Amino acid sequence: MPPATQAPQSEGPALELLVHGVGGTTPQEMLVDPRTVRVTGDSTAAIYRRPGDVDAEAHPERYRERPIPEAYCWSNLTSGNGSRALWLLLLPFMVINLAHWMRPAATRRPRAIRLYGMLVRLIALSLTVLLTAAVCEVALDLTAWQCAGVPDCSDQRSWLGFLSASQGGWWSQPGRRLALAALAPTALVGLLWYLSNRTWSAYESQRPLTGTVPEDDAAPPAPETDAVHAVRPALGRPGFWYGRRLVARLRAAHTAAGFLTVTAFVAGAAARRDRSVTGPVPAVFGRLIEVLLVAGALVVIWVVCRRGRSERRLDNRLDRAVVTYLPATALVLLVLAALHAAWSRPAWISAGALPGDVMFRVVTLAQGALVVLLAVVSLNLYRRSPEPRTVMRGLGGPAVAMLACALGGVMTGGVAQRVADWLDGPGSPGMGRSALIEGPPVLLSWQASVIPVLLVLLVIPGLVLVLRTYRAVRRLEPLVDAEYEEERPDAARTRQIARIRATAALTDSAPGMLGLVSGATLLLGAGAVGGAWASGQVPGLAMDGSSPFVESVAEAAQSTGSWLVGFGFLVFVACGRRAYRDASARRTIGILWDVGTFWPRAAHPFAPPCYAERAVPDLASRMCGWTARTRGRLVISGHSQGSVLAASAVWQLPAETRGRVALLTYGSPIERLYGRWFPAYFGPVQLHGLRKSVHCWRNLWRATDPIGGEVRLGDESGPEVDRGPLRDPLVYGRTPEHPLPEPVLGHSDYQADPVFAQERAALLERLVPVLPHQASDSGQGLRGVPEGLPDTAE
Repeated sequence: MPPATQAPQSEGPALELLVHGVGGTTPQEMLVDPRTVRVTGDSTAAIYRRPGDVDAEAHPERYRERPIPEAYCWSNLTSGNGSRALWLLLLPFMVINLAHWMRPAATRRPRAIRLYGMLVRLIALSLTVLLTAAVCEVALDLTAWQCAGVPDCSDQRSWLGFLSASQGGWWSQPGRRLALAALAPTALVGLLWYLSNRTWSAYESQRPLTGTVPEDDAAPPAPETDAVHAVRPALGRPGFWYGRRLVARLRAAHTAAGFLTVTAFVAGAAARRDRSVTGPVPAVFGRLIEVLLVAGALVVIWVVCRRGRSERRLDNRLDRAVVTYLPATALVLLVLAALHAAWSRPAWISAGALPGDVMFRVVTLAQGALVVLLAVVSLNLYRRSPEPRTVMRGLGGPAVAMLACALGGVMTGGVAQRVADWLDGPGSPGMGRSALIEGPPVLLSWQASVIPVLLVLLVIPGLVLVLRTYRAVRRLEPLVDAEYEEERPDAARTRQIARIRATAALTDSAPGMLGLVSGATLLLGAGAVGGAWASGQVPGLAMDGSSPFVESVAEAAQSTGSWLVGFGFLVFVACGRRAYRDASARRTIGILWDVGTFWPRAAHPFAPPCYAERAVPDLASRMCGWTARTRGRLVISGHSQGSVLAASAVWQLPAETRGRVALLTYGSPIERLYGRWFPAYFGPVQLHGLRKSVHCWRNLWRATDPIGGEVRLGDESGPEVDRGPLRDPLVYGRTPEHPLPEPVLGHSDYQADPVFAQERAALLERLVPVLPHQASDSGQGLRGVPEGLPDTAE
């Protein structure tokens, strides 16, 4: 730690505000005391102290040698009750929401930034349509249209008896079967709307504390220069953690899109029937519904494209016409389509399959085109302001968007394939051999067939990573021996430490693997669409007449892919069910959400809720309130994901409060993961600004940590921030002081290292009373994000 640059030391009390990371550490573990008292907060997120520290402010003489420990526990925001385990089924929505925040940093490119956000929101809309279409495929096409229309299929299932065409009941007409089956996807869309509205109220509706809007935003911006604008970083803006208006608009648009997708399945079959034959229902009714359907789709697309996030101000307004009338109008149109389909048509017989294949092809092609356009925009933004540490030269967002589309395809295709196999009995859907029903759309079988091919292609880079790790272990072994200076080193112990360090370094190889997976998925997906469109048959039949080897490979890929895609979906369901019943499994799944749901819902309103919209205002309010009341010093101490929350909360503080706050991070992914994957928000400019805006900052890291790493600010940002790599394990072998072998801690237990207490004490010593001139000077450290508002300047 560099020597203190200011004196004298503050005489006020000192507070250490601990923020845990992923995995949900309990307050008892954080405070190292089985007895804790909740100071403020609720059962979801709260601040705790030891019983003896509750009245610490009234007895400052007890804490002259140590700070008051206080723990902020937010684990229940992501791994609370069992119902949250079902969020696992919303994984594609969460992934596409991450793509929104991965745009490259750029200078003065507001139009390109808005275009990037609009493209991501359109891809997110396509995922909602894809999910609804998959449920429609299962409920309307496979069950109500195909199986209920074939006596050999419906007679084997008693629960389908009242829908069976052979029974001749009131529900046996195809249109009425479709209208009844439409209740399933309609209920799903309604459930998603309800969950999005409910989770917003529970997690993200916490408005910033009145009076804590940073002073930097109150003053007019400085004139533009060729270097940077004097504007506040995005994460420090008043409206960043409160996106009520956008979430409400997107929720209305996606709900309407879901209802319109169901309408298309219900109305399409009846309208084609009325146009093809002369019957009791005039064809003009079907045409009118189709025209209204197209108009509704255009309105939904316009709503999604029209407005993005607004962060410069606390945007608490609502577009009531859109939020209220758009979903209601789409639902009314769905009811009209159901009534139209249920109109009596005695001679109508369901044969073949509903034309859902066309919808799946259009959605898949649209997703591929949008991802390609997103890649073009990302490259354009990156070339404007290249940053070497940015992953994949700015293509991280498009790659993640492609991954979201692939996950959506696996989940939707898995549902359709498994239901088709179940309804078809011993037959193989689509192959025409002892098949009772025609099966799911041909495109889904083609998409399933490329999964084994993708897995085979990934074997080579996987072997390369294994070989690279092995060579890294051999290279690190002599370095480990030299570091610990053992006279007789233990080869097994040395290899263990070297292997853990080499494995931890694999995190930096993730961008390359993601790029390979996304690129191969895009090419194979394009081939699947082309094959389905050209042949109109499943791969096993499309290759008939070719060489025996090609035929066998095609059939093997189709059957294996169908099994894999179904197995993948069942794994999702099994994990969700186990997490619903098992708290430990729920906590493990919660780790995924700790990383994935840090960002607000800016692209998909049905994604799992953003816990940071509750946690960041909580932390900022606590720091503001405590320092204003006690005039004391405060160290906010964040581990892992908690360090990201701590930094985000510091950005939200007024200048006066920042002068009393020191930042201590350890095991922090703030640069290694967030800085590389989210350069527009945690890039070098933003981190340099954070270093200058906070009174002092120290970051601890280990070479054995697969998540945390250096901040890499250098000396040009003032006193050095990084301290490390810390020795891990602390002791190489057995010693009189440590008779038992010391574990390799990796990402955990940074407080066990004596360096932690030393650095915390040094930070407290450097904190001094806030002087009047600091409020005006501190804005200097907030220069960053010269590009202005991210993708939403309206």
